[in-house]
Amino acid sequence: MKNIEVNKIIDPTPASDGAGVKLKRSIGVEPNYFDPFLMLDEFGSENSEDYVAGFPPHPHRGIETVTYMLAGNFEHEDSAGGKGKMTAGDVQWMKTGSGIIHSEMPGMKEGKLHGFQLWINMPAKLKMSKPEYIYIDANKMSVHKDDDKRVKVIAGKFEKAEGPVKGHNVEPFYFDVELNEGKEFKFSLPSTHNSFVYLINGEIIIGEKDHKKIKDSTLILLSKGEELKIKAASSAKFLVISGKPINEEIARGGPFVMNTKAEILQAVQDYHNGTFVK
Repeated sequence: MKNIEVNKIIDPTPASDGAGVKLKRSIGVEPNYFDPFLMLDEFGSENSEDYVAGFPPHPHRGIETVTYMLAGNFEHEDSAGGKGKMTAGDVQWMKTGSGIIHSEMPGMKEGKLHGFQLWINMPAKLKMSKPEYIYIDANKMSVHKDDDKRVKVIAGKFEKAEGPVKGHNVEPFYFDVELNEGKEFKFSLPSTHNSFVYLINGEIIIGEKDHKKIKDSTLILLSKGEELKIKAASSAKFLVISGKPINEEIARGGPFVMNTKAEILQAVQDYHNGTFVK
């Protein structure tokens, strides 16, 4: 099997979104798009001023948003009737389809908030599908544990641990890995998938070829291949995310991602006309 190697190491760009929530954006800046992934944000701070304003009601169409909490909590509410409070370890997987208006507001006034939001593109045939909100409780997720590592499976399968998200069109893998110093994480990925690692903290070596040292909070785009090997030079925590490319034209307009500019203009018109939510 062909080894997967480091293709590109990317330092996230400081940004803000919502009502001024400070975050680090990697996918969505450079690269602008890593099919099927549209955006990856890491948000995290112990200073409440960086997050307390949250993400007031705003629309989406044509994408899926995956929010994963590591610390703190967020309260979600949407126009499809979805409602929930995410705490550490929980996941919110929202398929916006034809259109949804939602808010994500911190359920805390102080303390540490830390998490990730990933945007996944939807194929043309699903962009106008019925919105769906999936709340995944941390206690209901499968975790693989051995002497070397702990792998939390949000999507896909690792050993006997299988994620709750099944039958997805991009056949995603989403792992949260904690790897002990000097140990190795090995996994076989489909050669057709686009894959990346996001180092949260620690020191890792990916593949067999030399690469520069990777800092905390860094995105690593991977080459195509089948065999992923990651060694921990020190105890490390990282995400492994992979998905099958959709290979369709993309038109973006703020929170809307469609296939043509005309479809974006229609989304904007629907939102302002009050016909956005079906």
